[in-house]
Amino acid sequence: MLFLVCLCNWAIAQSGTIAGRVIDETNQPIPGATVHVKGISQATVTDAKGLFKISAGGSAAIVVVSYVGYDPLEKTINAGETVTLQLVPNQKTLSEVVVVGYGTTKKKDLTGSVSTIGAKDLNPGTVTNPLQQMAGKAAGVNIVQVGSEPGVAPTVRIRGITSLQGGNDPLVVVDGIQGNMDLLNQVPPTEIASVDILKDASATAIYGSRGAPGVIIITTKKSGTGKTAVEFNENASVDVIPKKLQVLNAAQWTQEANALGVDVSANHGSNTDWFDLLTRNGITQNHNLAFGGGANEFNYRASITAIDQTGIVANSNYKNYIARITATQKALDDKLTLTMNVNNGINEAAYEPNGIGNAAFSSNLITQADIARPSDPVFNTDGNYFRDANVFQYTNPYAVNQTVRNDVKTNNLFGSLMANLDIYKGLSAGWFGSWRKVDGNTGYYLPSVSTVQTAIDNNGIGNISNWHNDEKLMDINLSYKHDFGKNHVDATAVYEWQAQTYNGSFVQGRGFVNDLASYNALQLGDISKVLQGDISSYKNDRRLISFLGRLNYSFANKYLLTASFRRDGSTVFGANNKWANFPSASLAWRVLEEDFMKNQHLFSNLKLRIGYGITGNQQGIGPQNSIALVGQAGTVFFGGTTIPNYAATQNANPNLRWETIKQANAGLDFGLFNDVLTGNVDVYTARTDNLLFNYTVPLEGPFLTTNILANVGSLQKRGVELSLNYKVIHTDKMTLTLAGNGSYLQSKVLSLGGNIEGYDIPTNYVAWGSNAYLVVGKPIGTYLILKHSGVNAQGVETVIGQDASGNVDQGPQSKYRYEEGQSLPKYTYAFTPTFTFKNFDMSMVWRGSGGNKIYNGLRRNLSMLENLGKQNLLTSAIPTGIHSSPFGSDEWLESGNFLRWENMSVGYRFNVTNVKFINALRVSVTGQNLALITKYSGLDPEVDASGGSSSGGDYGIYPRTRTFSLGLNVILK
Repeated sequence: MLFLVCLCNWAIAQSGTIAGRVIDETNQPIPGATVHVKGISQATVTDAKGLFKISAGGSAAIVVVSYVGYDPLEKTINAGETVTLQLVPNQKTLSEVVVVGYGTTKKKDLTGSVSTIGAKDLNPGTVTNPLQQMAGKAAGVNIVQVGSEPGVAPTVRIRGITSLQGGNDPLVVVDGIQGNMDLLNQVPPTEIASVDILKDASATAIYGSRGAPGVIIITTKKSGTGKTAVEFNENASVDVIPKKLQVLNAAQWTQEANALGVDVSANHGSNTDWFDLLTRNGITQNHNLAFGGGANEFNYRASITAIDQTGIVANSNYKNYIARITATQKALDDKLTLTMNVNNGINEAAYEPNGIGNAAFSSNLITQADIARPSDPVFNTDGNYFRDANVFQYTNPYAVNQTVRNDVKTNNLFGSLMANLDIYKGLSAGWFGSWRKVDGNTGYYLPSVSTVQTAIDNNGIGNISNWHNDEKLMDINLSYKHDFGKNHVDATAVYEWQAQTYNGSFVQGRGFVNDLASYNALQLGDISKVLQGDISSYKNDRRLISFLGRLNYSFANKYLLTASFRRDGSTVFGANNKWANFPSASLAWRVLEEDFMKNQHLFSNLKLRIGYGITGNQQGIGPQNSIALVGQAGTVFFGGTTIPNYAATQNANPNLRWETIKQANAGLDFGLFNDVLTGNVDVYTARTDNLLFNYTVPLEGPFLTTNILANVGSLQKRGVELSLNYKVIHTDKMTLTLAGNGSYLQSKVLSLGGNIEGYDIPTNYVAWGSNAYLVVGKPIGTYLILKHSGVNAQGVETVIGQDASGNVDQGPQSKYRYEEGQSLPKYTYAFTPTFTFKNFDMSMVWRGSGGNKIYNGLRRNLSMLENLGKQNLLTSAIPTGIHSSPFGSDEWLESGNFLRWENMSVGYRFNVTNVKFINALRVSVTGQNLALITKYSGLDPEVDASGGSSSGGDYGIYPRTRTFSLGLNVILK
């Protein structure tokens, strides 16, 4: 009887349960898919193998399965039945849709050049900035991490540089909120759903005056309906220094000093490794907790992220805390959609001081550690920091590290609200508003015990900087989508208003009795030592009003047209040029849709694209750069008293206008063998006119001072980009994909001179860094340099072209300077293979660039034998025999080519089917900057990617670390 009762209970229980497995279009399991029974509150999510079990609530039930990127599946299933449910990719979801600014479009309908990076394609590991996740993932997008100082973000250039002074940073858009590169600090790396990078003008022109250097659009993760999901991500890493410069140790230094006849008073008999004394292994931690869910008309996602980075230089660190919540509410029978986004970030950093050292060679602290003599002690016998009074402006790097404070704190807050209303049959209206506030504070204190000469002279220096940024944006849009037979129309019109206000203050004190209060009590300084410039403040604001429209048109799903027009009015420009127009148009032909392609089996995708557009640039222009300004210019003694003097500091330029970039792009997208091999090729040419630059003008006519910001000159760049993806193996248990990209870029200076306010400025050469110049007809940053010819009997370096007295013309147009390469890379490339086997997964990133030269100014400064008595030298300096040199010759010019093993990650997803509260569990091991292949002798060949006047010069950088990290991802039921 007992057996029969148990058997009946078992049968009843089984009749009320549905079990099954959810798979994707390639028969791979989908973990985390939401499964719920229609009409009742029963819901669950699939485990790591895609398995689920749920109560049917009766003899049969309608089961609805949903997952981001796939069409919802609705199916009637009998209780007790075990089923396999296959989801179909949804072309309208985020995974197949590209965000192109003020809207989206299907990938297959793109007419411009856009690179898309999904969440699963981002670089893994312990990262502190989203740019690190994108490195090597998109052709023509060069992301460079110069050193690994905590809190210092990588530099990104999309298709090279477009401006000399107007700025080259791309516009960043996060969930519709526009901002500069700092906005990326508020994006938790684990909360990114996709990244869309707009590269050509036909794509970026919709952003008008802000889109010239490219646009990075980040879409963060959202939650779907169904059961609440909780996700925890943890990454922790150890950061080590893979390379340090080979300088003389104490024994070698003593030997060479004796050989060169250095006075014995310079040798203090110690054995100090300054580099090891100042450095350590770094630790980086990234914690993220996210949860979300919702019902049919409401969903939300919230997360909190903590990033804690301890630098490899003692006392350097960075902390970033980010909290965000996004929510969507449907109303009016799902015709009205309201989306709210609130994000708050607080970051704190302790940076190493820069500009430390003697006047002839001030640099960062790591470089000062290489310069310091190994025979010097750290402390005197009395316990104070050692300082050699016989060496001009001697600096003890350990004293600087232990006593100088350089603290930065920033609070970032932004929020947005978006409303979209479906009005009638494809006609919809929208409103978007965002507000971003940034409050920052820097505290700097340089005590006299730091051994820095200026601190000793002033008995300590302390200062505080405060800044406050307030950015508001609002747009009203109207869109219409409709099909007329074979014709599809998608039109958008937008009115946009932006207001930006920036203000701040600076105060500095000198002459402190003690160092107890640091920069926190500047009133303790000596008021009699206050100088002009020690107290300052500023406030400026700008407005930008825009009218824009875009039309997407397609015929028969194979002939595509995108046209856009934007008119911008900005307050920062001259009175004669407040407004500018930015049009663009692009065409695409989906060849695969033609009848003559129906019976072929080679191509699974084939599309031709061509586009042209004009974009503008207003970066680097202040609100008052177009008007004449007067400011303080020292003091004068008049009438028996000292009074401040005033003089003209800026010329008026009522014709100041936008830089304009005209760009044409032709592209080919293809897929072969049922998309086993996919890729795209883009060829482009771009020209920057009305080039912004600070020119020297004569003190006559309308000019009140010797410089003026004006639009004179032009640049040209041409390039080719290629991306490939090859699925070598694609089975249920194993996949192997080989992917990569490459780009080639050629730049040229077309003109530099022109007419400013009726005066001709005949400029053909402009200095652009260490022996690099802007030369008409040559690439940007062309090296014009003297040729090293040896060393004379006195140990002085010689160059070709010297006269009998040893002199040579070193002017920029000297006939003895010859062209020897350029400072900017000509090409970049990346190889990104991925592999999976059952529950294992592996990915790698190899990245490199080349075609550029680096002027190794640090090697030059550490190679002059005449300096041995007051500093250290490289071991490589001894064989050269160069005692001194008045030249910056090609002896110090080196190849910048490199190949870097950027990233490798191995992960394993555990089977947690029988674990009660865990839906998915994955662990990973990741290595970053694992190997570097280069002939460059410095710490790292990626010394500067800004494209500015310092490009190509190496005078000492913070070391680039090698990182080993452990990762944990847990999704709770």
